[in-house]
This record gives sequence, structure tokens and C-alpha cells, in this order.
Amino acid sequence: MANFAPVDEQLTYLKKGSAEIIREADLRAKLEKSRAAGKPLRVKLGMDPTAPDLHLGHTVVLRKLKHFQDLGHTAIFLIGDFTGMIGDPTGRSATRPPLTREQIEENAETYKAQVFKILDPQKTVIDFNRRWFSKFTADDFIRLMAKYTVSQLLEREDFHKRFREEKPIALHELLYPLVQGYDSVALEADVELGGTDQKFNLLVGRELQRAYGQGSQVVLTTPILEGLDGVQKMSKSLGNAIGIHEVPLEMYGKVMSISDEMMWRYYELLTDVQIADIEKMKREAHPMQAKKELARRIVGDFHSIEAAAKAGEDWARQFQRDEVPEDIEEVEVRIGDVCVEAFGLRSAPEAYTVDVPIKVDRLLARSGLVGSNSEGVRKIKERAVRIDGSPMLKLVFQSSIKKPFVVSVGKSVRKVRVLPE
Repeated sequence: MANFAPVDEQLTYLKKGSAEIIREADLRAKLEKSRAAGKPLRVKLGMDPTAPDLHLGHTVVLRKLKHFQDLGHTAIFLIGDFTGMIGDPTGRSATRPPLTREQIEENAETYKAQVFKILDPQKTVIDFNRRWFSKFTADDFIRLMAKYTVSQLLEREDFHKRFREEKPIALHELLYPLVQGYDSVALEADVELGGTDQKFNLLVGRELQRAYGQGSQVVLTTPILEGLDGVQKMSKSLGNAIGIHEVPLEMYGKVMSISDEMMWRYYELLTDVQIADIEKMKREAHPMQAKKELARRIVGDFHSIEAAAKAGEDWARQFQRDEVPEDIEEVEVRIGDVCVEAFGLRSAPEAYTVDVPIKVDRLLARSGLVGSNSEGVRKIKERAVRIDGSPMLKLVFQSSIKKPFVVSVGKSVRKVRVLPE
């Protein structure tokens, strides 16, 4: 019989980095029953093997599965080798091209290797939904489809939008939520995890479990992680992602390039640091040191503690020690020339105590580091720009104008002070 932590302690750990729990009262009841019986909950996370490589955005929900695993519950990582052939319509304005069986099998093998960067391989159940769907008969599919109505499916935002815009919806796409939902029936899941964009599919699982005579699973969603630009969702196609197989120095440098504000969101979603400790760091730690610790933790998770330490040394040697001369030239620019918008700052000097959004291309041009705004944009895209030693990969960054900061483009370096109007 397993020994579980007190329920309140478990809930605190599980709620960290969660977007929504449907319903929290049900999760509490399941945890209490589990603890009383000494029986772990069955916690399911499904992913279709539609891409061969995972990035940090994928690991947000994987880490939540790890949290259940840390508490002694059964972590089930389900590879959707059947659903992957349908293609998840979530967030799609057109039908997703189906993958071949060979592509799915190849991607599935890489997934198995990658998830163990987060999960304990000795305690994780790996399953494939082809295991039960390969045995499904036409009768079984008819019975499954009879559990749901077309109007219910069209309530889904993606389908509703495409239907309203008279864009085609293939019949096999309508099957996807039902097939994913049936996975929870086949696994008798107590809890299912997913990103906020998966909420509709996860709720279908709850309803299908009831229709098949089971208790409804709890749905726990996690936020969608923003990429290096701090705006759009992390995606390799957008060029704002950190892949979990990237070399340590590249991974470390990309983490150091995020804004100070975004750093705390990464702490919450990509580490096991407790909220109380994160709040303490916000009050007491220097942002640069806190960001270095974040980079060390992330690189350590996917490589090793030794690799993370070496990446930190290499990054400091490359971006902090050698490239900033002692007799650095200081230049002054006006806030109206570099701020994204005035925000009333010109007439309210007391507002300078807060961070303001600064256009990096304008900052480079006004400080004489580049000849024009367009050249500044090009240098940012070339990853040639650094601010206070951190690579700058976005066009806007948040900074206080109370203190100057070191800006470099290649070997050209200036200390820039932003002045009020």
C-alpha cells in the first residue's frame, strides 16, 4: 500500500503552473480516496507523434505529469499512433495533412526517448492508442459515434469558425475528439492533462466515460508557453523555440535572452521551484542572477548539472567578460525616440519607476550602433545584438529607464542612458 502526502500538500504542488482544473473539488475527492486506499490515481497525458522533436513548450504539460508521478501516482504517457493518422484539428483553419504510418512510427520512437528527460522511465507507463483501436470494428465505431451529436461537435470553436466561413471540415476530423476521448475510457483515467487548447477534447473524454459507465476524469490544463519573443506561442516554425536537444550553450543563451518579466513565467512552468520560493526570488534576487539560475536549471534538466555549469561559464566568458571594455562610451537617447508609445510618460515623470517597452531597432539607431532602424532589425534577426550581455532576439524589450544599460552590436558597444522628454 502506497503512502501519499496530505491532500492539501498534493493540491498545492499540482496547482502550481496549472491553468484550470475541472473540477478541483473532484480532484480533491479523488486524492482523498486514493490516499485512504493507498491506491495511486491513473493520470493520462496523450501526444500525437506529429513532429520528431520536442521543445520546452511541450514540456510544460509533461512536467505536470511528472508532478503527479513525484506524488506517487501512475503516470501514463499515451502516444497517439492512431489519432496521429487523423490529425488533431485544434487551432487549424484547414484540414491537417495526414502522416504516413512510417512517419508516425519514427516520430513515436523519438518521443519515447525524449519524454524520459522529464519523466522517470522506471515509473512511467508508455502506451499506444492503436493497441485498442486496431481491434475496433465498424460496430464499435458506430456505437462510439452514437454517444455524441454533430451539434455538440460544432460547438468546438475551430469547427464552428470553419463552418461559419464555409471552409471544409473532413468527416475524419469530426471523429478526432471522440477517438481521443475514448482513450480515457480504454485507460480508465482518473485525471487527464493537456494544454488549454485541448480543453474541448479533454471534456469529451469526461462525457464519454460517463456514457460508458465510468466515473468522469478530472481535467487539468496547463498554459501555452510563450516563446523567446514573449508574445507568440513557442513554435519551431516561428523561430522562437528552445528545443530540448539543443546543445547546452545554445539552450543557456536562449534562456538568457528572454525578458526579466517572462523569466518568472518560465520559472513557474518549466521548473519545480515552488511559488513561495519564486516570490522570494522576485523580492530579493538580482534579475541577472535569477535568470542565470533559471538557465542552469533548464540546461541541467535536459543535459546534466556539469553541462549546465560549463554552459554558464562559456556564456559569461563570451558575453560578459570579454566584450565590454572598461572605458565604454556612454550615449543618451530620448524616451520619445525609442519607446513603443508614450504611455503618458512625458507628462508623468513618476511613471519612470516602471518598466517601459523599448523598440530595440530604434535604440540601436539612436545610439549610433547601426545606421538605420531597418539595419537594426536585420542585426536582431542575425542574433548580433546584446543588451546587458543577453542576446536580444526580439524587437521590443521591457526595461527601466532609471539606469543605463550596455548595448552591443558585434564588437561595437555603447552604454545607453534613456532620458525623459
